[in-house]
Amino acid sequence: MAKVKITVRSNGPYRVEDPEGLIEMFDANGNKYDLTGKPAYSLCRCGGSVNKPFCDGTHSKVGFQAAEAAVKQEAPKPVENNPAASSPAKG
Repeated sequence: MAKVKITVRSNGPYRVEDPEGLIEMFDANGNKYDLTGKPAYSLCRCGGSVNKPFCDGTHSKVGFQAAEAAVKQEAPKPVENNPAASSPAKG
């Protein structure tokens, strides 16, 4: 079982569960966020939180809607080897 779990909440935040405190998170200036005693927290993805990067529930007030869902990745299609079709036209 994974030690860290991130759940994409429908039209809501990213929910991070890190019971062993394995994650370190830093801002753009390299300052470390204090996650001490936080085995789980939610990260804003609507952009409206006043407590960024953490969620404060604003997504429900601004009508944030997300479209992503987990989908199974398709296997890449094989490349066809057709030299006649790829050679330049002769005139």
